[in-house]
Amino acid sequence: MQKLLRFGETEIDGGRDILRAAEVTRDPLLRRLYLVHAVDELRHGQLFRRRAAAMLHALPARPEIELDVSFSDHGLDDLQVDQENDDTLLAFLHVAEKAAASRFTLYRDALQSDPATRSVFEDILQDEMFHMNYTLTQLIRVSPERHRGRIWRARFSRLWKAYLRGASALAGAIGGVILTIQYFAILPLFAFLAKRAERRESPGWTTISPQRNRSLSTQY
Repeated sequence: MQKLLRFGETEIDGGRDILRAAEVTRDPLLRRLYLVHAVDELRHGQLFRRRAAAMLHALPARPEIELDVSFSDHGLDDLQVDQENDDTLLAFLHVAEKAAASRFTLYRDALQSDPATRSVFEDILQDEMFHMNYTLTQLIRVSPERHRGRIWRARFSRLWKAYLRGASALAGAIGGVILTIQYFAILPLFAFLAKRAERRESPGWTTISPQRNRSLSTQY
């Protein structure tokens, strides 16, 4: 259920990026295709959310359930649409749609026991195949000589961003382990040394000599 909500958030976020691409492109054909694509992404997000809501309502009443939808793929990997050309954007869209189609196919095949959710993925997969095909066709049209290089660059970019996300998660996990070790191994040592030093201190007030207690004549 949470996976469906995450997919829905990703599809809607990606639709916003594609809608922005329709606004900035100067190619009228691409503008029309981007608008159709953006509407499809919005519909996909709604389908995922509706199915997740139906699954939630079907569960027994449990008020302690909390849905975590903070994680998502952030649309097109936080792609800066305004800074992309038509060919680089089409290449990125093609690679992203191909990856989404492959991922959704796996989910569809694994959901033999859940026909309702399976039908959602089947419906969305039809659109994903169209998105994958039109982006490749238009990429070849706008960049006939460099489209293969653009696709490889887009693949590398996605792999690099996936690596950065994985490295950030690993760094967070390592940091948590180090802090735990410090808390249970190093902090008790400092506490022991502090208590040991405390026993050496005489109780009560300590008399200060008159030389140290005179009025300050300088800042030091």
